[in-house]
Amino acid sequence: MTKEVYSSADELVASQQDGDLKSIGEKVLSAQRITPEEGVVLFEKGSLGFVGALANYLREKKLGNKAYFNRNFHIEPTNVCIFTCDFCAYSRRYKHREEGWELSEEQMMHIVKSYDGQPVTEVHIVGGVHPKLNLPFFIELIKKIKAHRPELHIKGYTAVELDYMFRKAKVTPEEGLKLLQDAGLQSLPGGGAEIFNKEVRNKICADKVDAEGWLNIHRAAHNLGMHSNATILYGHIESFADRIEHMDMLRQLQDETRGFNTFIPLKFRNQNNDMSHIPEVSVIEDMRMYAISKIYLDNFPHLKAYWPMLGRQNAQLALSFGVDDLDGTIDDTTKIYSMAGSEEQNPSMSTEDLVNMIRQAGRQPVERDTLYNEIKVY
Repeated sequence: MTKEVYSSADELVASQQDGDLKSIGEKVLSAQRITPEEGVVLFEKGSLGFVGALANYLREKKLGNKAYFNRNFHIEPTNVCIFTCDFCAYSRRYKHREEGWELSEEQMMHIVKSYDGQPVTEVHIVGGVHPKLNLPFFIELIKKIKAHRPELHIKGYTAVELDYMFRKAKVTPEEGLKLLQDAGLQSLPGGGAEIFNKEVRNKICADKVDAEGWLNIHRAAHNLGMHSNATILYGHIESFADRIEHMDMLRQLQDETRGFNTFIPLKFRNQNNDMSHIPEVSVIEDMRMYAISKIYLDNFPHLKAYWPMLGRQNAQLALSFGVDDLDGTIDDTTKIYSMAGSEEQNPSMSTEDLVNMIRQAGRQPVERDTLYNEIKVY
């Protein structure tokens, strides 16, 4: 870590006029954990400059100037879904399934085979919850992917998809995950967490798995030796206290299992969904969200900005607010955010583009695998 980063954070805290913020800043600089109440204070009072300097201090203390990315592609098996989430622009109800898509095993294997000979390291499989795409279906798909390309890391299925699969198959999360792991599933993405607060969750996604169910599935995965990611959907009807409550539940599970790799704040986008009347938060609020996430989740090794959702320039900016990972090359294979009006409507970036984007932000590009083993330092 450069002396400048420490001294600038140090000076900022020392010159802080607000007693609460000064005390929180001193705790952060001395590697003490902040409380949920202090987390709310950061949201209520912390300027972008203040929280940004603390987050950047923590980021550089731990990881120096490195900024990670991986070479991945997405398979989205279907956007037909039995659930109705108000914020979702992506899914189509089962009764209107002709408006959506549903890929066969053959079509999904065709996507996998289209990357033969290319240096991708991960396939990321997520989609809607479709009654026909059940546990035996996905076990077979995973086995076929592994048989075709054994070295490809399979990261798949949100806790929402898994909860439905397991309930339908009448197996526990532990049993279901073991079956998927034996087939070749290696880690879980962080989707479906949305916001854990019960009241808010009941308003925006009442019928999907609740906070306890989501956490239990990730706990079961961690206990099997599988890593996972975690997300939050912010910038809609939730309060600052709701955001901290959500992160606190994740921090507690991470204390218990140490199984989370990265935290990914996901911005609510308001196009083509049932919450279009709610304005989106500003870029300033986005950066404050990243910074406070970095400060609060002191036991999460990484913080990711998902560039297709934020846009390239804002993702570059986030690298100064605690973020150390920009996800992957994606390769125009995800529609979840583009359908909700994200900055990137055709999210595809070559490795060269990503490397240049990270360099322009003054960081050192590092290609990683899914578990953050370094493949190449640029």
